[in-house]
Amino acid sequence: MSKYFEIGSRKLSISLIEDILIKNKKLRLSKSCIIRIKKSRKYLEDSVSDKTLIYGVNTGFGSLCNNKIPINQINKLQENLIISHACGTGEVINHEIVKIILILKIHSLCLGYSGVRLSLVNFLITLYNKAIIPVIYEQGSLGASGDLAPLAHLSLPILGKGHVIYNGRKISSKKALKKENLNPIKLSYKEGLALLNGTQFMSAFCTWSIIQSKKMSYFSDLISSISLEAFSCRHEPFTDLVSIVRPHKGQIETGKNILKILKSSKAFFSNNNYTQDPYSFRCIPQVHGATKDVINYVNNVLEIEINSVTDNPIIFQKHDKIISGGNFHGQPIAMAMDYLAISLSELGNISERRVFNLLSGERGLPNYLIQNAGINSGFMITQYTAASIVSQNKQLCTPSSVDSIVSSNGQEDHVSMGANSAIKLFKVVNNLNTILSIELMNSVQALELKKVKSSKIVMNFIKSYRKKVPFINHDVILSEYIFKGKEFISNYL
Repeated sequence: MSKYFEIGSRKLSISLIEDILIKNKKLRLSKSCIIRIKKSRKYLEDSVSDKTLIYGVNTGFGSLCNNKIPINQINKLQENLIISHACGTGEVINHEIVKIILILKIHSLCLGYSGVRLSLVNFLITLYNKAIIPVIYEQGSLGASGDLAPLAHLSLPILGKGHVIYNGRKISSKKALKKENLNPIKLSYKEGLALLNGTQFMSAFCTWSIIQSKKMSYFSDLISSISLEAFSCRHEPFTDLVSIVRPHKGQIETGKNILKILKSSKAFFSNNNYTQDPYSFRCIPQVHGATKDVINYVNNVLEIEINSVTDNPIIFQKHDKIISGGNFHGQPIAMAMDYLAISLSELGNISERRVFNLLSGERGLPNYLIQNAGINSGFMITQYTAASIVSQNKQLCTPSSVDSIVSSNGQEDHVSMGANSAIKLFKVVNNLNTILSIELMNSVQALELKKVKSSKIVMNFIKSYRKKVPFINHDVILSEYIFKGKEFISNYL
């Protein structure tokens, strides 16, 4: 199996990016990609002159677009652009997301519409392959005109400026390049703009979130199956007959998943002590299924985005045109990420309700899932924690994409705020992981208190989980087990 992924040879997909990350593959350019890059650059070189104004090549940026730049200063213009736009602040973003940003930026330049030199693309590939990861901050992008501030920080190491994560430490880019015997490069015209224009910051967060969302969706089904067993719920709401008359794809898939997970459980298919179950159990196919449908929708939007040209201006070498447009505007992906955040928040919302029921002392379970309740509070406060996080997620789900603030002296008068959508989505995903860890801890405790033998899938899952989190007989500090549960969920698949 190749240790390399030939970038530019085919369209990117979420699964391809995940494979690159998991297998720690290095990148290299395909032959067809090299040809595209060279042709695009040659066309731009032939087009640059004193007489023709090309936005961002021999003009200023944003509202300065009518300011003509002398030919002898157009390279300096690009370096100044990177330096002046590196205005990011807030938390340093996850290094895995930065790796995705690099993959997406390299792929975008490989499409052959940006007019950059081959040497620039190769330098970015070298940064990726040698694990010189630029330090990028959460805040600073409006999600239009490209993710300007974050992508400026991504680009600083090219100039030997800014900071990177190298061998697990934050050091200056200059030091990291020196350790790898690399020299900073001088940017040429259009290159700074090509690096900064694009939706790669937003798209990388969305890519990471989709990868995690698919895992969280699976674990929501698996963990809720344990809760169904522990709360003596009926199996009928998960049958094909119910879904056939309301055939949403996600609902059908969820019903099948639950029945598959609990297939060899005798108890689940014989539970008939209760006429109906609470919605948080009975409506799992409808709620989890709706989230699955949203994940698939956002996946499709994102795969269009990451294979698109979001640069400006765009160089159409075959059509003999250089067009200044608005493909950098993040509205399509901003709205999709807001939608995804809402759908994931709902997985946490319904999970917390199942925790509430498991702790209620109903259906043969002791109050707060502990013997000697009173002297012991058991799992009481785990529901408080879950409720707090669910409430936070609801606040995070206020759409960022409905907002816009005028910038660049009015030239950029409508923006997507998609970067804020991305950061909120990232937090919702992490919060959901915590909520599911709490439900898992409660559901496994409840099932073992019931002394019910579940299906092979569930029992094997619990066996692995119990290596990290024990059965609780008396009050203990539960926080550490919530963290261990999160780690377990993250590493199980």
